[in-house]
Amino acid sequence: MIKIAAKTDLETLANLATCLWRDNSYDSLLQEITSIFEQKNSLFLLKIVDGIAVGFAQCQLRYDYVEGTKTSPVGYLEGIFVAEGYRKRGYAKQLLDGCERWAKQNGCAEFASDCALTNERSIAFHKAVNFTETNRIVCFTKVL
Repeated sequence: MIKIAAKTDLETLANLATCLWRDNSYDSLLQEITSIFEQKNSLFLLKIVDGIAVGFAQCQLRYDYVEGTKTSPVGYLEGIFVAEGYRKRGYAKQLLDGCERWAKQNGCAEFASDCALTNERSIAFHKAVNFTETNRIVCFTKVL
């Protein structure tokens, strides 16, 4: 079952998010997810198997320019995760399909995503679910 996350699911989302965004603490992710959850232009979905949340997806509407797109708003996959032991069963695709339906219902003609250049697993997933790679970038910063 795929379900739209409710306010009562925030801790579950934060727990799953710590598996995806390992450089972030549970507390910081809980705070960020809670803040995003209040926005009207975002959606969190949970994949439930036998009463257990085994995956999630976060998507939102982006109104700024999104690399490779021509329209606005654009549905944007911010993150997707399925726990080890539950992968290769189509659950990530189900979560993505739910995000895409939501984006379409909210006026989007395009859907986009990104990942790190070195994240081969994510690149393979995106290609497997028919995303087209539009660009590769290297970002730089320096302290002033």
